[in-house]
Amino acid sequence: MSKTSVAKFKIGQVIRHRVHAFRGVVFDVDPVFADRELSYAMINLIEARQRRDQPFYYLFAENEQASYVAYVCEQNLEPDASG
Repeated sequence: MSKTSVAKFKIGQVIRHRVHAFRGVVFDVDPVFADRELSYAMINLIEARQRRDQPFYYLFAENEQASYVAYVCEQNLEPDASG
């Protein structure tokens, strides 16, 4: 029997990355990693050791330099109450 992932964050929720200086708004969620294989390899280069069997979030993200779309695993995110 396979384990079903339950998303911790909801669509429309403002969250921030635990390590990198950006925050964003959730606009979609995959219950497990569902992007291209090359993308997963790149994520692991940047984030190191991300499990595929956890929710991954699409974010409208921003930092001090730019706005962009990010695909981030749940373990690297936390709620952002900064307003």
